[in-house]
Amino acid sequence: MHITTSQTSENRKRHGEHVLISLTYIGKNIEMKTGIELTRALEQWRRYFEESGLVSALVINDGYFVQNIQGSRPAVNTALAKIVDEHFKILPNIVKLEEIEALRWDGFVTKHLTESVEDEEYALKSFSAGSDFNPYLMKSTQIESFFKVVFEDG
Repeated sequence: MHITTSQTSENRKRHGEHVLISLTYIGKNIEMKTGIELTRALEQWRRYFEESGLVSALVINDGYFVQNIQGSRPAVNTALAKIVDEHFKILPNIVKLEEIEALRWDGFVTKHLTESVEDEEYALKSFSAGSDFNPYLMKSTQIESFFKVVFEDG
């Protein structure tokens, strides 16, 4: 028995192009030792995300990355594979992966945490185990809350 449909295979979206997902990961910054290296890498990622139709929020300090990437399922999967392949020293640890209804961020937003009082307040509002920022010690709900606090003005 052969069934014919009026929909072409290209329109079926077999790879999840119609599904939006949000992926949050943490990683350790051991690869980029200088501000110039980091700035170049962030600009490359901003361009890549823009070309791929992804949006992202990234919090970074001297030792850690915390990033939320949002977009179509195939685009997010490709970006994660690229992170693992090209930046193997970061070794991303996925904290949360979920389907979403709409994109939350507007482009590629970045916050670099410094040792300022304001940045210490960001960390302490969501994570009260000390003033040192270490996302590996945070629960996924704390990381989610942390993103809200850091980017609520943006």
